[in-house]
Amino acid sequence: MRTQLLAILILSSVFISCKNTATLVPQKSTSGYQGQGASPVVPTVNRPVQKQWKGIWSMDNQTYFSNDFDGARLNGVANDGNDHYTIWITAENTPINVSPWYSFKVWTGKPREITIKLSYQDSRSRYYPKISSDGIHFKVLDSTNYKVINPGEGEFGIKAAPEFAEITLAIGNEPVWISAQELYTSKRVQEWVDSLSVKPFITNYEIGKSHENRAIQLMEIKEYPSTKKALMIISRQHPPEVTGFLVMKSFMETISGDTEQAKTFREKFDVFAVPLMNPDGVDNGHWRHNMGGIDLNRDWENFNQPETRSVRDFLNKKNEEGYEFVFGADFHSTWDDIYYPIDSTVIEQKGKIVYDWIESISTRLPQKRTNIAPSDKIKPTMVSRNYFYVHHGMPAIVFELGDNTPRDFLKEKGKVAAEEIMRLLLEKE
Repeated sequence: MRTQLLAILILSSVFISCKNTATLVPQKSTSGYQGQGASPVVPTVNRPVQKQWKGIWSMDNQTYFSNDFDGARLNGVANDGNDHYTIWITAENTPINVSPWYSFKVWTGKPREITIKLSYQDSRSRYYPKISSDGIHFKVLDSTNYKVINPGEGEFGIKAAPEFAEITLAIGNEPVWISAQELYTSKRVQEWVDSLSVKPFITNYEIGKSHENRAIQLMEIKEYPSTKKALMIISRQHPPEVTGFLVMKSFMETISGDTEQAKTFREKFDVFAVPLMNPDGVDNGHWRHNMGGIDLNRDWENFNQPETRSVRDFLNKKNEEGYEFVFGADFHSTWDDIYYPIDSTVIEQKGKIVYDWIESISTRLPQKRTNIAPSDKIKPTMVSRNYFYVHHGMPAIVFELGDNTPRDFLKEKGKVAAEEIMRLLLEKE
């Protein structure tokens, strides 16, 4: 009898232990942004895209608006009189997830203060304006110069945004850039990649072409020829999602840094990154899609688009070379910071590192609560995270950063995220 009782207790203990191990996801917060629902399956064959006219609008031969630069979006201007102007912003095609990107320049031969009303096609005013005098260094518009018209409802989502917004600013002979987010065009991203590539263990090279023949550029951190374990990092599938790019940028800079942790990490792991998945969409000022008129993060099942095919072919090549992918991250932006891992009931122990990583970031950065929205739907793969796991066995996550998250915090979050994944992976060795 004692022997039977002991066996029952041992089995019970094992069952409880296994059950606790499988329960990897922390309790979901009931406050803050809760995330979007499951993404619908949509066709990813090419759809028509209307390219915007590029040029300069002259208003009474004294005030000028321009979209004649990479990353611009401006589709029309009206002079309403009394130094008030309305601009019109339209999407590259429809239907589309509403991320109404805008970016334009304005200047005048008659220096004065003007007011500009932002209006959109089938959308609302999601992005708070950023202002620049050189198109590179941006700052947030002073709140005293910003007015909402027809406020939205709730905290998050397009319904929470105002229907229109007005900005007031002083203009003169030199252009002022007004942009939904900071401008990180393909040229500027490549300049950043090149600046990191001066390190002897970083190379960058083309793995494919976009619809408009722009390079799909890959950055490779590889310090030791014998390493065959790797991370896969991607960013900017959706053109306006600059905050995700900024965290990815800090993440990569940290891993390629001079700390003892980074040096030790590079002895055992390589990192592959595509910092700009959608160069056509970025340079053409798109709201969401590539030049095939498609949301790239719905094309990881059928691979109808050249950008996703480039990464697929690269990963397959690395698998053939004997690589094991131990972690994958796809950096995005949304209404507020949120993590989208694969549900623990699906990924089980293989995904524990993802949840440990989330918890460790939250512990080090308790000042900003980041919600977690796991998904138990991994087929059809369709989105990058699911493809990474299903076809390459890597624990993967969609890491979303809020549109208005402070930029200093974004840099710190990218640094902490890199330090914690390095620590966790090294501890597993």
